[in-house]
Amino acid sequence: MKLARHYVEKPWGRTELPAAFNAPDGKRIGEVWFEGGADLPLLAKYIFTSERLSIQVHPNDEQARARGLEQGKSECWYILDAEPGAVLGLGLKREVSKDELRAAALNGSIEELMDCRPVSAGDFVFVPSGTVHAIGAGISLLEFQQNSDVTYRLYDYGRPRELHLDDGIAISNPKPFSGNMLQLSGFEERTLVNGPRFDLKLTSGDALLDRRRWVMPLEGDGVGDCFLIEPGERVEANVRKLIGATTS
Repeated sequence: MKLARHYVEKPWGRTELPAAFNAPDGKRIGEVWFEGGADLPLLAKYIFTSERLSIQVHPNDEQARARGLEQGKSECWYILDAEPGAVLGLGLKREVSKDELRAAALNGSIEELMDCRPVSAGDFVFVPSGTVHAIGAGISLLEFQQNSDVTYRLYDYGRPRELHLDDGIAISNPKPFSGNMLQLSGFEERTLVNGPRFDLKLTSGDALLDRRRWVMPLEGDGVGDCFLIEPGERVEANVRKLIGATTS
């Protein structure tokens, strides 16, 4: 089943997307979601940035449920394209107290606290809940995440949008990022995420046959789409390289 596209306008989005997305004219599209029902545990999307996103954080499942939400949000990014100088903010340069993080968010010095790393096409990173993070300008990426839209903004560069300091500070891990950024140049089948909430693989069209899976083609037919494939079914498109996600 090909999932329906949902175009999401953002102040940091773009007025022009690649032709494969058939985006509406005159809209500043920042995200393209692939939807198939609110009960699906995972959400796949594309993100296109012309400006930097807010510095933000997402809760884990326990923290989300304590706030009346169904689940938290861990996510991962595969960089499709990045302009020269593009960066991802991943964690902080040093560990700070919650009080220091709040003060930095209020006075803007959180910008200097962020660990901003240069990125290029083919980079991949898993961002667990609690990680203070920010996506920079000039980036196109593919994202898999838990199907939750909960985001706590800590700092938004003066944009007139709501911040969520109480919740955001409470659930943040204000420390350096401990994960690794992978470079997936070329093609080699490999596991990118192995639980606990979902598994993600870089693979070919006939893999993961025994499980329901979200499939986003990277090469071949269907680029720009997302398919939800039931166990035992094959991808109908001629796909040579894809990212496939399954629940753990």
